[in-house]
Amino acid sequence: MKTFNDYIKCLAVVEERGDVNPPVAGISFDSRKAAADLIFVAIRGWKTDGHLYIPAAVEAGCKMIVCEELPAELREGVRYIRVADSSEALAKLAAEHYNHPTRELKVVGVTGTNGKTTVATLLYKLAGYLGYRAGLCSTVANYIGDTKLDTTHTTPDALTLQALMRKMADEGCDYCFMEVSSHSVVQKRIAEIDFKGGIFTNITHDHLDYHVTFDAYLKAKKGFFDGLGKQAFALVNADDRNGDVMVQNCSARKRSYSLRSMADFRVKVVESLFEGMHLELNGKELWTPFIGRFNASNLAAVYGAAVMLGWNENEVLTAMSTLRPVDGRFETIRSSEGVTAVVDYAHTPDALQNVIEAINEIRGTDNNLITVVGAGGDRDATKRPVMAAEAVKGSTKVILTSDNPRSEDPDKIIEQMMAGVAFADRSKVLCITNRREAIRTACSIAQKGDVVLVAGKGHETYQEVKGVKTHFDDREVIRDFFGQH
Repeated sequence: MKTFNDYIKCLAVVEERGDVNPPVAGISFDSRKAAADLIFVAIRGWKTDGHLYIPAAVEAGCKMIVCEELPAELREGVRYIRVADSSEALAKLAAEHYNHPTRELKVVGVTGTNGKTTVATLLYKLAGYLGYRAGLCSTVANYIGDTKLDTTHTTPDALTLQALMRKMADEGCDYCFMEVSSHSVVQKRIAEIDFKGGIFTNITHDHLDYHVTFDAYLKAKKGFFDGLGKQAFALVNADDRNGDVMVQNCSARKRSYSLRSMADFRVKVVESLFEGMHLELNGKELWTPFIGRFNASNLAAVYGAAVMLGWNENEVLTAMSTLRPVDGRFETIRSSEGVTAVVDYAHTPDALQNVIEAINEIRGTDNNLITVVGAGGDRDATKRPVMAAEAVKGSTKVILTSDNPRSEDPDKIIEQMMAGVAFADRSKVLCITNRREAIRTACSIAQKGDVVLVAGKGHETYQEVKGVKTHFDDREVIRDFFGQH
């Protein structure tokens, strides 16, 4: 078993106190899990500071502390290591503990406001179709080969991430496809991952509750590409004006994809129906059950990444025709009366606009679009009125309702959304706080040929109100109303 001295070789030590060198069984940044044979890393979190819990970790028997600031009281028999950045130290220690698993995998990261889950999941499925064993780290679920693991974060903490990658490597995975959140870049969760490729989908208004400014959010995304090495590729969406910004200081091989302009990987929508799209990818034809120009863009990213990974282009196109939409992303449910319901995870203004535009390109001019949408509590409040404005702009009727209000008052959230609705448009809007009733109302007023869009929760099977999670699935509510049990 390695000792503490073996571990701290990977750290840039600023100061150290104490001289014990115990064997190391693991690492923790939660004082409640601290023990004599674990290294405790004190992390300055967004809401709490782990340095406050160093005494508790020591009381629990921990003899190895890594921190940015030494505690006022230094205990005998405990070794303290001070570093400049304990979040980065945690990533380094985790990689060391799990023997650097990403050196044994080809890891491709996908970042952006929208499209991360779709692109990462489709690459994972594509790899499997082509005979590769792959892992997936996403908002919806993590996978090691065909084994599904539950997930709570878009990108897990560094310790969980390295443990997951080790399992993937040990179980023979060739690739890992993962979503890279802006939080994970800033918090150094991905600091010790050896990426073979990075994909940028887009960047729009989101997460300003955490980053405060759009510029800080942009820099967080860009930080991912700044860290890519020369052996990696960087594939960016040329239709987003910040695509070039992402790769300004990037040493990776740079490539682009686009729906609207010249790029290395071009996609063109030839025909669009509710059943799917006829596409051209670099001049080659493809039929896909995906819907909407935003999904055409996602598929171009998948195609481009597959080519950059060296996969056979013709085999890739054949495999792409078998791919199906990700759970809760533009998922359609049709009633026997001819009403089409669409369930989508869209929870940002841009994502909502994209889904509404996709529906409006297909639905008949005599048919209505009824949109049910809310906004999450304890999250970026500035996007709430913007989302309502987008919904009203593209829909015949809008029902504002609860999403996951969490600790907030759902009626207050709806009130903030209504602030984005012009007085002249208020007759188009209903406010129904109960999400189940909102969905049922939308379905009840829809006529043959109409479309009901239920946005915001997508694949989620719960609703969180006042901190309590209860089972709730938009799709189940719709199927129940349509009599599809």
